[in-house]
Amino acid sequence: MDENLNKIIAFILETDKLKNIYRQTYVTGEDRTENDAEHSFHLALMTSMMAQYSNEPIDILKTMKMVLVHDVVEIDAGDTYCYDAEAAKSKEEREVAAANRLFGILPEDIGSEFRSLWDEFERRDTPESKFAAVMDRVQPLLLNVATNGRAWKEHGIYIDQVRQRIAPVKEGSVVLWEYLNGLIEGACEKGYLKK
Repeated sequence: MDENLNKIIAFILETDKLKNIYRQTYVTGEDRTENDAEHSFHLALMTSMMAQYSNEPIDILKTMKMVLVHDVVEIDAGDTYCYDAEAAKSKEEREVAAANRLFGILPEDIGSEFRSLWDEFERRDTPESKFAAVMDRVQPLLLNVATNGRAWKEHGIYIDQVRQRIAPVKEGSVVLWEYLNGLIEGACEKGYLKK
């Protein structure tokens, strides 16, 4: 059998584990949080529709691939809640080790491409990576607002924490940054966030 195909199938089966990595953000209309696979799918779908709001032209396919692989490392590293300062201290080390193992499962050409996309996402230094970071911040914020701030309330999140979290959005999309700021103000007025 084709060795490259075996490696691709092994990676596909390994990434099925993303369905068991649960995040803190609640799914609309259900009493559960989303998993990493759902989150990544949602970001790819959003990218396909919202690319027009990027500050700079982007390669949509490249950006979609980037958001699809950006959380693969959480299979080994786990999800680090964006407002958990203590867990953030070891996040980079855990995720780099995970990237080495997981992308190493693939044939070298695909593994190198995916690792490069992941590294680029982490650096946020290209139009695509900046916009991928926008999507990664827009999606949970939309879900938090749509679920009446449930996760924010459970974790006692302050408006300034959310403002800090979305700060990079301005680099990738001024339009969406302005939109999110309006949502944050409204969420605070409704009591979803602490002042």
